[in-house]
Amino acid sequence: MKTSHHSRFTYGLAQGLLALGAGVLGYAPVRALLAGAATAGLAGTGLATIAATTAALADPSAAGAAADDNPASAGPTADPAPAGDIGTARGVVPDTGLPVEEAVLGVPPHVPPPITRDYPARVVVHLHVQELVKRLADGVDYLFWTFGGTVPGSFIRVREGDLVEFHLENDPSSKMPHNIDLHAVTGPGGGAASAFTAPGHSSQFSFTALKPGLYVYHCATAPVGMHIANGMYGLILVQPKDGMPKVDHEYYVMQGEVYTAGAYGEEGLQSFDMAKAIDERPPYVVFNGAVGSLTGDNALTAKVGDTVRIYFGVGGPNLSSAFHVIGEMFDTVYEDGTMQDQLHDVQTTLVPPGCATVVDFKVEVPGTYILVDHAIFRAFNKGALGMLKVTGPENRRIYSGKEVDAVYLGSAAAAGTVAQKRETELQAQIAEEIKSNPKIASLTKEAQIERGKRVFMQTCFACHQPTGQGLPGIFPPLAGSDFLLADHDRPIRIVTKGLTGPVTVKGQTFNNVMPAQVLTDPQIADVLTYVTNSWGNSAKPYTVDDVRRVKAAGVAQ
Repeated sequence: MKTSHHSRFTYGLAQGLLALGAGVLGYAPVRALLAGAATAGLAGTGLATIAATTAALADPSAAGAAADDNPASAGPTADPAPAGDIGTARGVVPDTGLPVEEAVLGVPPHVPPPITRDYPARVVVHLHVQELVKRLADGVDYLFWTFGGTVPGSFIRVREGDLVEFHLENDPSSKMPHNIDLHAVTGPGGGAASAFTAPGHSSQFSFTALKPGLYVYHCATAPVGMHIANGMYGLILVQPKDGMPKVDHEYYVMQGEVYTAGAYGEEGLQSFDMAKAIDERPPYVVFNGAVGSLTGDNALTAKVGDTVRIYFGVGGPNLSSAFHVIGEMFDTVYEDGTMQDQLHDVQTTLVPPGCATVVDFKVEVPGTYILVDHAIFRAFNKGALGMLKVTGPENRRIYSGKEVDAVYLGSAAAAGTVAQKRETELQAQIAEEIKSNPKIASLTKEAQIERGKRVFMQTCFACHQPTGQGLPGIFPPLAGSDFLLADHDRPIRIVTKGLTGPVTVKGQTFNNVMPAQVLTDPQIADVLTYVTNSWGNSAKPYTVDDVRRVKAAGVAQ
């Protein structure tokens, strides 16, 4: 039997209203709201039909009673929605009889172990969204938006034919709503249509992993490019039913661009630059979220004779990668992540944004092998460089010796490390000279104020406003704040410990909550120097030593 166009429209609209409302309010408030709307003077109207249908989706146990009490608002009687649809709309996966297992997620560059079962399962995935300040380069921080607290996000591994029950959880500390588009999903938005999640909320949907392969996932909340550029991308492997050839090591690497307001290497907390992103001019192109994330002590490792598999993806959002391992050929390439028709004996493989590949190779001589995007300036000047360190006996028949030239590696080589140590010593000497020279100290304060302004615009301006005026009756002004300037240590205590309860600023009482801020000691010193020397305020600069002293004292405001 066919359902009328009107009934199908009503049912579809009801599903949309339920998903939107539940994503923001939760299901209990939505059920109460819609149950009232269905009976409060709307009988006989299209709104009553929509409200009743949505209420039934939110609580099927009440649907029968609603229909009996108000036949006009009972919704379609022909071709009712399948029970599975109702269960999914309520955030409950229908009982399939499949065994249930919790997904093991991989923290980059590591991968969960291969799946050894030979049957499908219901795999429960919990992916937690966090907005975190993390290291981008030495002396450079960035507010990343993350899946699982890392860039790239957690590696997800399921088996072809699995039913995946997906939970997306947005941390209460987040400032933005987020969702997820998994390229492994067959359905609207790759799951994004069901996963819009406000801060402090969670969303759930399910999908069947129909096609084996290595797939990218990313946030698809507008502006999509900004969410991706801020680190919201990762990989999901749908392992073929028959598995993949066994290897000794599996690693997880992704490339992405970071569009900072400052130039490459400019110190401090950097903010996102939309103009550079639109023009596709990234100061940073990095592996696994940071310069040096796969070098030195963080390098990948193997032994002579081992087989290595790298799951490599490109989050983008704009640039492709010419992925290459210097000194190796890929024995097998699963081009574009497909499990069909592999390539063999490949030197460089091209991976576009939003795509992935799998490369297998055997390491036969010891040494340090360099992972690069062979658009080579990105590797040696923007950060798209990693290392695979292989130990074991020499094989002179294959290679005569001499590891990669130190000049070629630049600052990533051992000589670069020595230079960094010497630079630190010189910086300490400069700091002592600055203290004894008032003119230089003045210039240093100005530089600190500019660094602090970047921190303020990244973390503080929404509540306190760019002009420092705050929001009347809600957030106190920082401009001319007698409360803030009365005690030099008080702002440090507020930033590090938070502030709760009434305060009086310029004769007006404010009673609100400011949570403790997650900032480094230099960032705290910089932002407080900016705040206390802007908008007519004047105070001596804050130092890192000031921040550490107040923290150590542990004095509560």
